[in-house]
Amino acid sequence: MSSQYLPLCASSAQAASGACARTAFAIRPTILATVLLAGGVQAQQLALADTATLRETVVTANRVEQPLSDLVADMSIVDRETIEAAGAAGVADVLSRLPGVQMVRNGGLGSNSSVYLRGADNRFTAVYIDGVRVDSQSTGGASWQDIPLEAIDRIEVLRGPAAAVYGSDAIGGVVQIFTKKGEGKAKPYVGLGWGSRGTVKAQVGVSGGQAGWDYNLGVSHASSNGFNSKTSADANPDADGYRSNAFNGRIGYQINPNQRVEATALTSYMNAGYDVSAADDRSIYKMSAVGLNWLAKWSDVYSTRLQYTQSRDFYQTKPSVYETDTRLHSYLFQNEWKLGTQTVTAALERREDKLVNNGLDIGSRSRSQNALALGYGLHEGKHTLQLNARHDRDSEFGGHTTGSAAYGYEFMPNWRATASAGTAFRAPTLYQRFSQYGDASLKPEKGRNVELGLKWGKGSDSFSATVYRNNLSNLINYVGKTGACPGNTGPYGGCYANVANARYEGITLAATTRLGVVNLQGSVDFQNPRDTDKDLQLARRSKRYLNLSADTMLAGWKLGAEMQAASKRFDDAANTRVLGGYTLWHLTAQKQLTPQWSLIARINNLTNKSYALAYDTMTKGNYATEGRSGYIGVKWEGN
Repeated sequence: MSSQYLPLCASSAQAASGACARTAFAIRPTILATVLLAGGVQAQQLALADTATLRETVVTANRVEQPLSDLVADMSIVDRETIEAAGAAGVADVLSRLPGVQMVRNGGLGSNSSVYLRGADNRFTAVYIDGVRVDSQSTGGASWQDIPLEAIDRIEVLRGPAAAVYGSDAIGGVVQIFTKKGEGKAKPYVGLGWGSRGTVKAQVGVSGGQAGWDYNLGVSHASSNGFNSKTSADANPDADGYRSNAFNGRIGYQINPNQRVEATALTSYMNAGYDVSAADDRSIYKMSAVGLNWLAKWSDVYSTRLQYTQSRDFYQTKPSVYETDTRLHSYLFQNEWKLGTQTVTAALERREDKLVNNGLDIGSRSRSQNALALGYGLHEGKHTLQLNARHDRDSEFGGHTTGSAAYGYEFMPNWRATASAGTAFRAPTLYQRFSQYGDASLKPEKGRNVELGLKWGKGSDSFSATVYRNNLSNLINYVGKTGACPGNTGPYGGCYANVANARYEGITLAATTRLGVVNLQGSVDFQNPRDTDKDLQLARRSKRYLNLSADTMLAGWKLGAEMQAASKRFDDAANTRVLGGYTLWHLTAQKQLTPQWSLIARINNLTNKSYALAYDTMTKGNYATEGRSGYIGVKWEGN
């Protein structure tokens, strides 16, 4: 078995599942809060009276199109410009620059990555690509390293439980990834990039639309020599590089003004190095997400969506023999009624999971979930109300009902107060139940969340404060005691069990404004993710983390600077191994050279800060992180 199977393997629990300094952010929370509060007040003072309120459309909050300004939910949007400015980065890196999001990776790009939304475990974030659910029935959660950044046009991030809309898994939130949709005449594009440590990126594609058709087709390649991800003396000293290839396609046909069919596809292959022994250990990842959609508007009031999707999450190690393969199939029939200021939704959904794994008792296992979801939304005057309820019937556990209620009130022009409450659950993975370390009697993990919010926005200026508390019960942990696991048939002691309760609570402050010719934005999170049974901090999550950025235009260049800071965290559940806090600085420069040609340059970790995000118990050393690195890329796009 490989110690790379579970993301960020750093305990006997993760190994058994199959794989395996003081900071400049030691600023008092009150000072950081004051800075962002001041930014929010200043944003209010600087906003122009005739600036329109943001009306960007989003779909993730309730699975229907809604103006962002109408939502009660806590959401962020990442646009294509931001993604292109990320340079040689991964999806998890981009998300980590948003409020309420932390990322951990055991090495460089291509290594297993985890995303913590409001401190919730990686498996508690439901992830979709063009509406296609992606998940692993081995580790639980999305394999972020598999998703090619080059294919992405936009990302929507919903913070807070959404099981009443999406079913199992959405305890911490939802991340929805969208690929590009074509329009207008055919536009070919080509992009090339070079970076430190032999990094190369290339993409080519075409998008457009005519005679009712629209399309976007693209292929991409990324590779790097990487760096040695293990710091211990007995680890293989070779550089752990990677290479990946991906294809994305989106084709739609507008049958008539009220009928549309669409097909989407995203596939990727990655071969990445990691260290367990003196051998050249390799991880092989294969991911795919395919969807078919029929959208119909039957009247000014009633519309439907019929959707079929399938996804795959495949992982293999070489030369050690380990292989796991997750297949998901989903069917959705969604109905929407718009009745003036009210919106009513009703959906029938079926999900089928299958896992093939050489650690399962009979080699493969499967299950299914059928669900009915109902929603009611009202946006009238100063009031916004959203109610959702969903009943899931699992082939293993029977019925499970979740619900949520959210209310927003505009008590002053451009100011809104919000309150919400909701329940959520996640069914145990098939590996947790039926592997050689599993327990078939495991119960679903459950969450109960309440939150309060205050939002102000006018034009591009904004301020928000969100306070939340999410209590979890039946938390599944790996129990490293062989005596407590009589069914254990694997080489490592222990098993999975419902043994803990946890609480994710905190406050998120965020603000954007403009000072002269400089655009400013920032967020700070004060959180306390804890094992409430033992009163210990949950592993690999900082209590405080900060993101600040500024950009301006100078002589045709868009110049930007970013700062990321995080306080210390503990690598283990017992809170005995400390990982120091850190502060990172990044610089960007972008220029539109001609109407067709554009350039992006980026420097990450400008001060060459040495820091660690995870510890490896097998080699008794921290996973290394990348030092200072540079990247430059050019892109040509036809008119």
